Amino acid sequence: MNGKTAVVTGGSRGIGRAVCLALAQRGANLVLSYVGNAPAAEETAAACRALGVEALAVRADVSDGEAVRELMDTAIRTFGRIDLLVNNAGITRDSLLLTMKEEDFDRVIDTNLRGAFFCMKAVARVMMRQKYGRVVNISSVVGLRGNAGQVNYAASKAGLVGMTKALAKELAARHITVNAVAPGFITTDMTAALPDAAREKLLAEIPLGCLGSPEDVAAAVAFFAGDEAGYITGQVLCVDGGMAM
Repeated sequence: MNGKTAVVTGGSRGIGRAVCLALAQRGANLVLSYVGNAPAAEETAAACRALGVEALAVRADVSDGEAVRELMDTAIRTFGRIDLLVNNAGITRDSLLLTMKEEDFDRVIDTNLRGAFFCMKAVARVMMRQKYGRVVNISSVVGLRGNAGQVNYAASKAGLVGMTKALAKELAARHITVNAVAPGFITTDMTAALPDAAREKLLAEIPLGCLGSPEDVAAAVAFFAGDEAGYITGQVLCVDGGMAM
């Protein structure tokens, strides 16, 4: 990916940070978005620059269409093109359906699904002019098999799968691929804080018997972003230790 430009939403930490580093290691320049944690975003950008590429952290709430347009305009002004979009920004507001607040449902859909729509619409025009592009959406195993207490999150991630397949058909003629990665349970700050009993129950659902790492997900994203995946589009790659089987 030497000299190519990637935009990664939610790139300050966790899976997003691992994706940024994996792409930087392959030579891509980075524009990574964040919402609230500026120090973490700048740390990720600095780590990418240490790998010999250019990297820029930009504050942008992807649920705001105007903020997304400004994010993409910044990428174009800085690097002249956008070769890869990784829709990683996402939030959770977990609750059982009967107690879920409407605003919590709306907020998750606005960020996880509507935000991806804004981002894909903004870059599609750029990539169509280039007659080249890669889009990778970060879905979830929850979007494929459901999970109690996550009706909003599951809906947003299942919606991403549908959007991936539809857009793949729309853009294929312009040599633009659109794929999705569906992580299972990944080692993050949230899973690290789980009580031992909850963790053991979680591990029992995973055929491989262990949690994945952010780097596992990043490797799948990098594959879809590379030339090796040039004839693959509209697909969902599960990185979940076998949960979705």
